[in-house]
Amino acid sequence: MNRAQYGAALAALPLDGIAAYLSANSGLPGPRANLTLLDAAGDVLPRDLALEFTARPDEYLACCGTVAVGRLIVEGDRALTGRLTELAADQRWRVREATAIAAQRIGDAEPALLRSLVAVWVTDPDPLVVRAGIAAICEPRLLAEPATAAVAVAACQQATAALLATPASHRRDAGVRTLRQALGYCWSVAMAGDPVLGLPAFRALDTTDPDLAWIDRENRKKKRLAPFAAELEPDPQLG
Repeated sequence: MNRAQYGAALAALPLDGIAAYLSANSGLPGPRANLTLLDAAGDVLPRDLALEFTARPDEYLACCGTVAVGRLIVEGDRALTGRLTELAADQRWRVREATAIAAQRIGDAEPALLRSLVAVWVTDPDPLVVRAGIAAICEPRLLAEPATAAVAVAACQQATAALLATPASHRRDAGVRTLRQALGYCWSVAMAGDPVLGLPAFRALDTTDPDLAWIDRENRKKKRLAPFAAELEPDPQLG
């Protein structure tokens, strides 16, 4: 089934039947969740049900509710940005991915609102929320807008600074490692979106720091940076 068909099926169900339908068609347990159904749920879940789902222990239902929160924010319920921020720090990785999807929905409809949200997230003391900021905005389709591309570069800089400021004794904490992993690809997306700002910002990274050296190496492997190889090399910091 496609997204529209799933949406129609969900809309035809009584409210007390939606959870069972989503769980039965989630694709979980398994290697890959049903993302088409997830998008459809984000399109149609009513507010109260969506918020209830975000608090469920069932991971797929929580993801569906989270994506719907993005839609509800676009529809005008700005107070839900606080709930979305809470979900950005969820301990379940699929819920965190759903948070990024929800934020990207905001970016599709209201780019300025996403830019404002990301600017807040990347200053949060929780590295998982910082990670949500860069994961949300470092999406190629969103970076066609120059203002958003510029904010993506700034967000990567801010997130990298947060990582660099983390004491060595906490660099292997789970949330910090998750942030580092995201920086290992987000920089390449931001550079491709705005090479004028992104390339010099990336070249300025302090690669004497082991984690920043890893981020540098990982991003240089990305095929999206192939057109910019000449501007990235040679880099004397790599020795």
